[in-house]
Amino acid sequence: MRAADLSELAAFDAVARHRSFRRAGEERGVTASAISHAVSNLEARVGIRLLNRTTRSVSLTDAGAMLLAQLSPAFGDIGSALDALNQFRDTPFGKVRINAPSSVAPFVFRSVMAPLITANPNLEVEIVTTDRLVDIVEEGFDAGIRLGESLRDGMTAVKINPRLRFAVVGSPAYLATHPAPKSPEDLQSHVCLRNIYPSGTPYPWEFSRAGKIIEFQPSGPLSLDDHELMVEAALSGIGLAYVWEERARPHIADGRLVECLASWSAPMEWLYIYYPTRRYISAGLRAVIEALRV
Repeated sequence: MRAADLSELAAFDAVARHRSFRRAGEERGVTASAISHAVSNLEARVGIRLLNRTTRSVSLTDAGAMLLAQLSPAFGDIGSALDALNQFRDTPFGKVRINAPSSVAPFVFRSVMAPLITANPNLEVEIVTTDRLVDIVEEGFDAGIRLGESLRDGMTAVKINPRLRFAVVGSPAYLATHPAPKSPEDLQSHVCLRNIYPSGTPYPWEFSRAGKIIEFQPSGPLSLDDHELMVEAALSGIGLAYVWEERARPHIADGRLVECLASWSAPMEWLYIYYPTRRYISAGLRAVIEALRV
């Protein structure tokens, strides 16, 4: 097989997985037009259309789906073979792309980045943060980080540090005119900032005590999908916010925020690094997992 043939097949594989010439180009480190040219050359050489293209979408033809099904294991074997060469290096080599929620990424990576890179100078780690739910396979990530409840089938998950919990916080100015709640039911009489996903879907405040779990869905005047903004809003005295305790802790320590309902604290949440079960695990990804695991 010519090198050009393999390059064209790799370009097709990337487009077929991402359903996007742009994303395929980003993964391959070339322009979208170069990817399109390579796929067109492949289709011309085999004499079969492999992709249906419109201005808005890319989809597989039946022939393209069959080719992808056979290519994926082959490229996995090639990746495993190349990764096996790591045993002849002192440290892992290459790029590892990780997706993580913006709201927790600082707590996950702040204490591990320097030791990880120092110990693995030939490793390139790319961390992309967003709070929207991401399909790590479709978007070309080696692994992702999520709460356990958000994991889908077909993924291998490993518990990582830290274990996080939510806290209800308000400013002293706000609490001076609104008596601090003693139970979750008291929140009905408070101005509560609404937590939403990037899609706009709200998620409830959750509390637990003595095995009892209570969910409260606030109906306040402000909805936010960013925990930093939630903290800023609470600091400004608008109302109570439900945020990661780690993010509010410095402001609680200096007295600018007060934690409420501490005896009804939300359950601790485990975070996981996860990756496709059937995909080979590179030495670089293994190094990242070992740095993060509990």
